[in-house]
Amino acid sequence: METATTGLTFRDATDADVDTLVALIESAYRGDASRAGWTTEADILEGQRTDPEGVLEVVKSPGSRLLTVERDGTMVACCQLEHRGAYAYFGMFAVSPGLQGAGLGKAVIAEAERQARKTWGVREMHMTVISVREDLIAWYERRGYRRTGRMSPFPYGDERFGIPQRPDLQFELLVKPLV
Repeated sequence: METATTGLTFRDATDADVDTLVALIESAYRGDASRAGWTTEADILEGQRTDPEGVLEVVKSPGSRLLTVERDGTMVACCQLEHRGAYAYFGMFAVSPGLQGAGLGKAVIAEAERQARKTWGVREMHMTVISVREDLIAWYERRGYRRTGRMSPFPYGDERFGIPQRPDLQFELLVKPLV
C-alpha cells in the first residue's frame, strides 16, 4: 500500500531548484492554494512568504542546507537546516498543500533531525513559529518540541516576510532535544 512517505528522495537543493522551491513554499502558506492544507497563514499574513533571493541565500549559505523532498521527480516538501554551534535551526518547512495531513511532514522532520545529528553532531533542534499558530505549535509539540516562552519580534514593515493582517504577531522559540 502506498503512503505519503513511500518513494521519497531527500537531497540538498541547488540553484536550479530555487523557482520550484519558492512556488512550493508560497503554495503551502499563502493565498487560496494554501487553504487546501492546514498550514496556511493566509488569514494572518498576505503578500509573499519568501522570494528567489531569500531561497538562494539559504542554498548558498555555509553551514546551511535546504533539504528537498521529491516523489516521482516532483518536489513535494522542503526544509532548511542551519548549523548554529551546539544546535541546528529548522526553518523554511513546506509540504505541498494537497499532501498535508498524511504523514509526509512527520517523515520530513524526522529525516531533518536525523541528518542534523549525523552531519553536525548537534543535540538540539531549534525553530521559531508565529505564536498565534496554536494548531501548528501543537503539531510540533506532538513531535517532541517544547515551547520556551522566548519571543522575538515579527518584522513588521518588511514585506519580504508578508503583510501582517493583525498587530500581535511574534515568533516563539521551540526546542527539541535530539537524542
